[in-house]
Amino acid sequence: MKALKTLLIAVVVLLALLFGIGLLLSPKFVVSRSVTVNAPPEKIYALIADPRGWKQWSAWNQRDPQMTIEYSGPASGAGAVWAWQSKSQGDGRMTFTTAEAPKRLGYELFFPNFGTTSTGDFRLDANGGATQVTWSMNGDMGANPLYRWMGLFMDKMVGPDFDAGLSNLKALAEKP
Repeated sequence: MKALKTLLIAVVVLLALLFGIGLLLSPKFVVSRSVTVNAPPEKIYALIADPRGWKQWSAWNQRDPQMTIEYSGPASGAGAVWAWQSKSQGDGRMTFTTAEAPKRLGYELFFPNFGTTSTGDFRLDANGGATQVTWSMNGDMGANPLYRWMGLFMDKMVGPDFDAGLSNLKALAEKP
């Protein structure tokens, strides 16, 4: 009985410690990846500025081809919106907020299951016949200490999907 009581106290102390440390963690996170694409910025921009085009290169769309997607607003650029529901990839909504063709596309990303909103952008920098494409996302996990712990791992969780998406985008944009 004493061992059980000691174990229970240890678990409570550990949970309190994890909760307390979670409160001290920064709620902010950043994920950013880049790739050099042998194509002009205009060609790449057309593939990212139209939400319907994401099916061709996004890692999330490719992992769940049955994803339910609804589009609203303009077909591309600022104001274009796509919302999705997926059993394997989660639910979300992306709104393109800033369109500076063919150099930058800003977005806001909302995940209703977490109640969190992130922002980010694609930056396209021409360099000779190639384009440096940088995909970034910045977020705030809020006051929830459990979400703050998740924020520590966002780069490891989302970064590989950014890498895969950029790799697919590169292959698509470099096709003649």
